Amino acid sequence: MNPGSRHIRWFAELGNADVALVGGKNASLGEMFRELTARGVRVPNGFAITAEAYRYVLDRAGAWPALHAALDGLDVRDIDDLARRARRARDIVYGAPLPPDLADAITAAYAQLQAEYGEHLTVAVRSSATAEDLPTASFAGQHETYLNIGGEARLLDAVRRCFASLFKDRALSYRAENGFDHFKVFLSVGVMKMVRADLDASGVMFTLDTESGFRDVVFVTGAWGLGENVVQGTVDPDEFYVFKPTLRQGRRCVLRRALGSKQVKMVYGGDATRESTRNLPTPLQDQRRFCLSDEDVLALADTAVVIEDHYSARAGHPMPMDIEWARDGIDGQLYIVQARPETVASQASRASYDEYRLAATGPARASGRAVGARVASGVARVITDVAHLNQFQAGEILVADTTMPDWGTVMKMAAAVVTNRGGRTCHAAIVARELGIPAVVGCENATETIHTGDEVTVSCAEGDRGHVYGGRIPFEKTTIDLAGLGQPATHLMVNIGNPDLAFQTALLPNDGVGLARMEFIIADQIKAHPMALAHPERVADPAARAAIERLTHAFARPADYFVRHLSEGVGTIAAAFYPKPVIVRMSDFKTNEYAGLIGGAQFEPKEDNPMLGFRGAARYTHPAYADGFALECQAMLRVRREMGLDNVRLMIPFCRRVAQAEQVLAALAAHGLERGVDGLEIYVMCEIPNNVIQIDAFARLFDGFSIGSNDLTQLVLGVDRDSDIVAADFDERDPGVLALIRQAVEGGRRNGRHVGICGQAPSDYPEMADYLVGLGIDAISLNPDTIIRTTRLVLACEQRLGRVPRREAPEPGRTP
Repeated sequence: MNPGSRHIRWFAELGNADVALVGGKNASLGEMFRELTARGVRVPNGFAITAEAYRYVLDRAGAWPALHAALDGLDVRDIDDLARRARRARDIVYGAPLPPDLADAITAAYAQLQAEYGEHLTVAVRSSATAEDLPTASFAGQHETYLNIGGEARLLDAVRRCFASLFKDRALSYRAENGFDHFKVFLSVGVMKMVRADLDASGVMFTLDTESGFRDVVFVTGAWGLGENVVQGTVDPDEFYVFKPTLRQGRRCVLRRALGSKQVKMVYGGDATRESTRNLPTPLQDQRRFCLSDEDVLALADTAVVIEDHYSARAGHPMPMDIEWARDGIDGQLYIVQARPETVASQASRASYDEYRLAATGPARASGRAVGARVASGVARVITDVAHLNQFQAGEILVADTTMPDWGTVMKMAAAVVTNRGGRTCHAAIVARELGIPAVVGCENATETIHTGDEVTVSCAEGDRGHVYGGRIPFEKTTIDLAGLGQPATHLMVNIGNPDLAFQTALLPNDGVGLARMEFIIADQIKAHPMALAHPERVADPAARAAIERLTHAFARPADYFVRHLSEGVGTIAAAFYPKPVIVRMSDFKTNEYAGLIGGAQFEPKEDNPMLGFRGAARYTHPAYADGFALECQAMLRVRREMGLDNVRLMIPFCRRVAQAEQVLAALAAHGLERGVDGLEIYVMCEIPNNVIQIDAFARLFDGFSIGSNDLTQLVLGVDRDSDIVAADFDERDPGVLALIRQAVEGGRRNGRHVGICGQAPSDYPEMADYLVGLGIDAISLNPDTIIRTTRLVLACEQRLGRVPRREAPEPGRTP
């Protein structure tokens, strides 16, 4: 037996208990290969060169004294000295030859792998440190990986380079920051079949939402070519969400997706070494299509759930995972090439909630994907070359094309990070989350529009889009203690329209969504008029036709574009709060607002007072909009049936008459949304005096009422709420308005119907919330920024009334 073979362990021999032997990465690969292959997790076969082999190499070379001389007393905050010492340490390790017995053992194992996969096999050679991929710390990206290695000589050289990468600048800095001794961390090397993602696609997925920490989704990112572009932030990748609870129920549906630009793809140069990789322009047709089909996304999500369940069972508690995937362009199979515990979002405390609010905004210098729901101001420092990193000052805003792992020391000093390129799983995003600073990635032109010395404000507190504003804009940070907050008997729900905020908002104590505004999704994400998408042939304006073509080019019909985007927007909100009720109001634009959508002008009449005109229920069965309403219904049917989000309830706005209600309900049923079938509940807005006057008649048709205090006040007082000149007379606290609200609550209770309120008044006026609690209203729906304050007010009111809260401390984001 070759003595060196004791330093070789095949993946089938390894598991999570072998971290000290082969490092976290190889232990994880072995665990999955050994335990999960039978459950459909496909891992390329390979072997590990043990950490003892690393020590054996340095022992035989007598390298330890020289390493101590190079590193003892190192201050990683001195960037220039760090670079000099790290380079010297790498030279020492790379210069240590592999003992002949170890080299022979490595080449023998390589030959065995060739026998399994064929003589043309190339391999990935990956570093795996003994303190890597731990549940509380991740060394991901700190050490080197060498791809598409072919031949014994190149393999042995790549192994030595991996050993030397233990002393990369970034690795030394990371270990120092996390309290690891440089001489007690050893490095194993994994050698595994190369998955030819250069011919297809690859990426990263997480078993939670990386921004909010929401646990019920699998978040998948991907791009064409090798995955390094996704990890390093060189490209803006495609993104997909899959909802785990309904996936487990057998619902095969992607919850939400976003098309990334994917402007370049990484491929091999041809000489089977890592250095030969290069980025090529991605063909336009590939940029404009997703790199994964729905079937592939769901297959990856299935795999992610299996991996998370396995690791959670082993740990004895939930263990969200960070997983690398690749699809082989030769065999077409999806492979898992790494899995590690997620160490940032999953570790965040849920006992408190930080809320940032800007005092104002202005024209944005740059916009991109928001990372971390925070705000920071400071002086910008644009870094266009790694040689200029030593100019960076603590507290500045780092602005760059992209960031690399070697930049970790500088990023630790930054108040925020802004990059031209990258998605929400790129290096800049991962490090920013770990450091607790905001980042805006994928801006495309930040290094052109922002200059060194500019004072800027980086805001990631406005949803999925992050913005960089000129100047120091004042902002307020509020830390909300959730642990000591009771839960009142009155249900407190939230108003929400932006799906990008749903996962974060769901972390607040709540009883679901009292008003999900469909209009926001149509205006912000769909952008085009529903009738223009139902009948594109009737759009006469050439500019509007061209815009619709750009939006809908990937769909067989423009109508399909509307249905998918609306269903995914509503579905995201429903999933965030599942299984709590989510009341979705069908569209309630006014004609002037509809006309502002792409292609909308020719489908809308001009009205002198759109507030009281062709809006709400009046539109749904009218020939001028019936086909648009049909698309809304298709989207809601997809949410409830295909996505399995049966917590969605529908609500009809501005329903003037009982006969009109009957017509709308008949239309809904004709489109497959029949009240009572599959548990569907349908509510009506109670916002017209006639809704109150005839509440007994309306109660026979609907399952519940939601009082819209804005329109009810307008119609009770005769005040156009779009008119500034009479705005002073608009007051929801007027005795007449309060009288009708009281009658609505009493009428609903008399008919055994749910009654809530979703208007602005309870969010604006504490005394209004107090009044509603006194009436015994079932639910109050609030803007998210007022829910904590109103919860305390409602609890105090209920205490005065002798009502018992449902429990002393709420569980954010979940139904009791």
